[in-house]
Amino acid sequence: MSRYSEARETYAGLGVDTELALKQLASIPVSLHCWQGDDVRGFENGGADLSGGIQTTGNYPGRARNPGELMEDLSFALQEIPGSRRLNLHASYLVTQKPVERNQIEPEHYQAWVDFAKEHHLGLDFNPTFFSSPMVKDNLTLSSPDGNVRRYWIEHGKRCRRVAESFAGQLGGHSLCNVWIPDGYKDVPADRLGPRLRLKESLDQIFEEEMPHVIDSVESKTFGIGLESFTVGSNEFYAYYAARHPGVYQLMDTGHYHPTEMVSEKLSALLCYAKYVPLHVSRPVRWDSDHVVTLTDELKELAKEIVRAKATDRVLIGLDFFDASINRIAAWIIGARNMQKALLIALLEPGNAMEEMQDGCRFTRLLACQEELKTLDWGAVWEEFLARAGMDGSLSWLSKVEDYEKQVLAKRR
Repeated sequence: MSRYSEARETYAGLGVDTELALKQLASIPVSLHCWQGDDVRGFENGGADLSGGIQTTGNYPGRARNPGELMEDLSFALQEIPGSRRLNLHASYLVTQKPVERNQIEPEHYQAWVDFAKEHHLGLDFNPTFFSSPMVKDNLTLSSPDGNVRRYWIEHGKRCRRVAESFAGQLGGHSLCNVWIPDGYKDVPADRLGPRLRLKESLDQIFEEEMPHVIDSVESKTFGIGLESFTVGSNEFYAYYAARHPGVYQLMDTGHYHPTEMVSEKLSALLCYAKYVPLHVSRPVRWDSDHVVTLTDELKELAKEIVRAKATDRVLIGLDFFDASINRIAAWIIGARNMQKALLIALLEPGNAMEEMQDGCRFTRLLACQEELKTLDWGAVWEEFLARAGMDGSLSWLSKVEDYEKQVLAKRR
């Protein structure tokens, strides 16, 4: 009997259908972020230095330097990531022959990405790029007291939504368009209300045009480097903004909260009210450090909340990390596979039975069941998932990445 067959029988004894779990896992899309491949530099004027309260550390060789190299690296990574995938772009990754100001971008500037997505059967998500620009004045964009600065970024936001709408129109389905801004102050401000009122007015203008195939979201953050004392787009601000604006959703980034706050505990609260809950999955280490996603307890809890709530079609999962200290392609594969592993572990729970235990106040049985599940051979089911996708369950993928590094990445200087 094969290892998977044994695992299938064991799970069946608990009322879990592993075949159904494999089918469900294959249908849950994970959006891969393009900016891991080039350290969030983008393609404007040869790649901008990162700014706006975020930072990429490390100098591992082989960073993608242009659209062709980034697409080549993504193509390689996608060969080792099973299941349903999407691709998440930032506006700074436009593909053009000449420089284009961010308040002048058009869908045509991203047509190369649409062609790439069609070739690889991907959906496309999008993000306005409100950082790494000379038009970020004193760490302010949409909340700036300078009307010219605000108008520039408002126009950028509007055009980004049109780009996202064009993605959905050409590829089908939807496109998530997420707004994150770096606005804030290093020291204690004299006025907190004014910047937030300006941000509210700016967002109202960005979202006023109806985009039927765009899922709009806003993303909060606790602080950033150089923005330690005050963040305009706080969790409370965006939570209320999304609640008051139908069609705008609060995106939750797993690294954007206090270290003792867990997004897995917050997810069900939003699902009570919101049609969609977009996620950016990262791994914070002491702060919003955007480490590569590993199979942590919190990642597993996050996946369990999604599956237990039967919200795999409502929670929009995207990855968001950028590590320049290790092989960037390996980072994509490790992070994406760990997200999928966490989802599989959740799908292999006897969810209905465990709910009945909780509602029946049979907490001893519930605890015993939860602990028993931890030692079951979910790895055999994962290997079966990979095999059905034509992939090896061993570390052979890493040998392929290392060969690619020698043959391709090492030649980039």
